[in-house]
Formats: sequence, C-alpha cells, structure tokens
Amino acid sequence: MAKDRSEPELDRELADLPPELRWREWMRRIEAVLFASASPVPREDLARVVGQGASIDLLVEDLSADLEGRAFEISQVAGGWMFRTRAAYAPAIRAAADVGDQFLDLSEFDVAVLAAIAYHQPITRDGLKDIFGKEISRDLIGRLHARELIGTGPRSPRRGAPYTYVTTEQFLVAFDLESLQDLPDREQLEDAGLAAG
Repeated sequence: MAKDRSEPELDRELADLPPELRWREWMRRIEAVLFASASPVPREDLARVVGQGASIDLLVEDLSADLEGRAFEISQVAGGWMFRTRAAYAPAIRAAADVGDQFLDLSEFDVAVLAAIAYHQPITRDGLKDIFGKEISRDLIGRLHARELIGTGPRSPRRGAPYTYVTTEQFLVAFDLESLQDLPDREQLEDAGLAAG
C-alpha cells in the first residue's frame, strides 16, 4: 500500500522531550506496532519508529518489564517480536473465545512429520518415506501446507524433479522458535525419549 504523502513525517528523534519521556514514547510506539501486527515484527521495522541509535533490545526489554503480571507478553520468534497471550490463560481463552482454527490440533504423527521436515529440509516425500518407513500422504502434506507450517523448497533443475518441503515463518511462530537453531538437538530428543538413539 502506498504511503499517503500528505501525512506529516514521523518525528523519530523526539528531541523536544526529556530523555525519560522520549524513552517512554519509543516504548509505546513499539507497543503499538506489535499490537497492530499479526506477525513477528523484525528489528529493522521497529527501528523506523524510534530515534537513531536507540537500542531496540533495551526498549523491548523495558516494555516486557512493564507487561510483567499482565495476561500477555512479548515473544521473540521468527526473527522478530510479537505479542502472545501467556500460556496460563489458554484454558480461559478456549472456554470463552472463538479461536477454533487458531489452535494447531496436530496429531503426534503430524508433529513427527513436521519435525522431520524441520531437521532435514529441504526434503522430498521420498525422503520422508525413508525416515518413517511408509508413504506420507499428499493429504497430510496439503494440511500442513494449508496451515502455512510448510512450504515448497528448492527443486533440482532437471525435468520432473520432485518437490521438496521446508518449514515456514508460521512454523517458527506456532512452535515459539526464534529460528531453526532453536530446535532441540538430537541428543536432547534422545535424552527425553522422543527420538531413537
């Protein structure tokens, strides 16, 4: 969407405010941006609403401290920040709010397929078959794709090359991961009894 040029330029520096009020205003701007966004907001976008040289990390840290004891918090996921309801309030939300399709409602096997894709991406359906010892249905792949948890990855340039699958930003958000680096390593999974040694 094109920006309306008749709108006045945002005063990022706020030089006319005393330092503590300037800091508070920058925190509120970050809060407003996070509140309005349905997806994680990267550092570069937050930097557009604060003064040059202001520490985004410290502003977010102070905002997080302000939110202590509230029903929501700031989470760092998928290369940015977003508001999340604290897990303790999930039962209340399910009881009172219409959030039906927001919950993943994945079977154990669905999660296992997602984990295989996350750890082995890009991976083909044949690669998944090798891991699980059985064919992975197109229906399952389609459901994971429809929920935007996986996407298509790179294909070999040869004609008829199979599709590959990779995880998406939505996967990171759904599982509260900053990046794929935050996936548990295989040793942790084996120690927890979630993977074969």
